[in-house]
Amino acid sequence: MEKKSDRPSYKRIVLKLSGEALQGPHRHGIDQGTLFSIARQIKEVKDSGVEVAIVLGGGNIFRGQENVEAKGLDMDRSVADYMGMLATVINGLALQDALEKMGIPTRVMSAIEIRQVAELYIRRRAMRHLEKGRAVIFVGGTGNPYFTTDTTAALRAKEINAQVVLKATKVDGVYTADPLKFKEARKFSSVKYIDVVKKGLKIMDSTAITLCMENQLPIIIFNLTQEGNIRRVVMGEKIGTIVK
Repeated sequence: MEKKSDRPSYKRIVLKLSGEALQGPHRHGIDQGTLFSIARQIKEVKDSGVEVAIVLGGGNIFRGQENVEAKGLDMDRSVADYMGMLATVINGLALQDALEKMGIPTRVMSAIEIRQVAELYIRRRAMRHLEKGRAVIFVGGTGNPYFTTDTTAALRAKEINAQVVLKATKVDGVYTADPLKFKEARKFSSVKYIDVVKKGLKIMDSTAITLCMENQLPIIIFNLTQEGNIRRVVMGEKIGTIVK
């Protein structure tokens, strides 16, 4: 069995959380038990000396164009995407509240200006917050329609000089097929960026993958539902799948 390291493998990380990660067993909204479980895991990582930035999705509230198409709404794509961006702000405020209840100073930084509830995203200010030991939550996507929060995670990670993007999901890595449907599905311990694109592996959208590939920014996909996994990844345990 591999010996566990006492030191984190990364100094600064970007944790990508989908909106669905906050809804727990419910079909939509925010589950408080799940919210505080995630906050506890982030606190564990912070306590080990790692600088943590989080990018949140908004799918538990509104998923932009996918919601429009599913519900048959007659709505412009840009409008739908802006609504999705605002949903991420709601999630960011909820996570900030949970983290600060655990004693973690936190800043919410939005790509869309909303002065009353969040700071406007400024790269140097975000880096300064991290250096001062604050958790930083990035919301509002990139501030532009047609870009996903996966792309936001890749973009922000590169901007703030993070060493890795941690993509939290409900499965323990990347498989050749859906492991819930196909028993013969094989898990990848690692996979190349280009193979993700060529094989159509549903990890992140192609824009996010390309951005990480061009900047040699590794992505680790792991199971968030097992408490403690964020710290395990940060400490270098070989769980999940790494894209590099």
